[in-house]
Amino acid sequence: MKIAELIRKLDYHFNTLAGEVITDPDRARALRAVEVSEIVNDSRKITENCLFFCIVGAVRDGHEFARQALLDGAAALVVQKDLDLSDLIGKTPVKDPVIIRVQDTRYAMAYIAAAYYHDPASEMKIIGVTGTKGKTTTTYMVKSILEAAGLKVGLIGTIEILYGDVKIPANNTTPESTVLQKTFRDMADAGMQAVVMEVSSQALMMHRTQGFLFDIGIFTNLSPDHIGPNEHKDFDDYLNCKSLLFRQCKVGIFNADDPYYKRVSDGHTCSVETYGLTPAADLYAKDLTLIKEPGELGVSFDVDGLMQFRAEVPAPGRFSVYNALCAIAVCRHFGVTTEEIQKALLQVHVRGRIEMVKVSDKFTLLIDYAHNAMALESLLTTLREYEPHRLVCLFGCGGNRSKLRRFEMGEVSGKLAELSIITSDNPRNEEPMDIIGDIVTGISRTNGKYVTIPDRKDAIRFAIRNGEPGDIVVLAGKGHEDYQEIKGHKYPMDERVLIREILEEA
Repeated sequence: MKIAELIRKLDYHFNTLAGEVITDPDRARALRAVEVSEIVNDSRKITENCLFFCIVGAVRDGHEFARQALLDGAAALVVQKDLDLSDLIGKTPVKDPVIIRVQDTRYAMAYIAAAYYHDPASEMKIIGVTGTKGKTTTTYMVKSILEAAGLKVGLIGTIEILYGDVKIPANNTTPESTVLQKTFRDMADAGMQAVVMEVSSQALMMHRTQGFLFDIGIFTNLSPDHIGPNEHKDFDDYLNCKSLLFRQCKVGIFNADDPYYKRVSDGHTCSVETYGLTPAADLYAKDLTLIKEPGELGVSFDVDGLMQFRAEVPAPGRFSVYNALCAIAVCRHFGVTTEEIQKALLQVHVRGRIEMVKVSDKFTLLIDYAHNAMALESLLTTLREYEPHRLVCLFGCGGNRSKLRRFEMGEVSGKLAELSIITSDNPRNEEPMDIIGDIVTGISRTNGKYVTIPDRKDAIRFAIRNGEPGDIVVLAGKGHEDYQEIKGHKYPMDERVLIREILEEA
């Protein structure tokens, strides 16, 4: 593709290898006519006649590889710094390499990637979900409902990328812009009519979702998270990054009950709709009823406002109602019928998100990804509303992470669960017993009962064999993960497999 086609939506100028701005219109015209074979942002993947993005990363600066990229045959560089590469004049495989100077290479990369893949987002309806909690479940709910209405829907999120028969494990909640646009192109070519995707604050901060307009943007909720080195400097930065979605979407759908709704919507350029549990929202739920059956927990409610009907979801608590309302608000824009919505909601099951696993008619067991104190407290508080005989919480904490998280999770479980089973999570390069010791420090601040069982399979076996009638047993922290990370290696470990093996032993 010609340079001119790739940079048509960017503010830029061309530099010489010596770092000087090219002002000669004939020279600039010739540079715009240069063709590149592919676009690359990894210096290890340079190919002849490619375009290479010099990205300023958290660990390395891509500008350090500019010289080698040209020597390896790159036809063009996108840079945000003036570089003096004059010593390469006459020495590069490409006679006159193109140096494209922009203000931000990540921003430029998103637009160039969209152009390179022929703007695939314009061929589908794109739905973006941002917020601290609920993104994953909401995306699966939207996918389920739209597919029930006969649409072909792709999904991009924390767990996986899905479209048609394709299933790809995810590396990031929101892929880098080059990967995202390639994924959009693959989805469009496969006949997808809509894509629902999780949009992380990191992705918004790093411009991964620039270069196209979301048809619908969704805000679920906000609470402090992802604050620290290489993430967000403070909560305000986190909030402001979330709000960016609503300056690049046509319709914004907001949780009106969240205390940060107004701040997140500030500066929006989209039309606004709301959902919530009060009539002040455009779409709201009322008359919530908890459903408790052997091995199953759920909730039913009336939908009112923009739509009116009775709905039920096979997942517990108010947050499940919020997720369902959000999905309903989205699907309303696709003309989905009430009956299709009701049926689809009953079928939604998300791997590792309050995932019920049937092990007994006497008690309920579920798997959830809750891996910090905030998420664990929300989950356990919700489950307490179902008045279990005992609430049993099995969890560990990751190695090479903050000890404060361990103290906090121990304290939360000690306060809210009748029994905590402390075990191993992803110990990474730490000793499991050292991590367990930190958790015990936190739980010791409470009166909660606990046992420590380092081997996770042994811990799950203990939970199942000691389950009492009416118990709710939570396996927290691993969720959708199917591995355990120890000393730099990821070993296969899927809790569903462990449960099946334990039941076969009996």
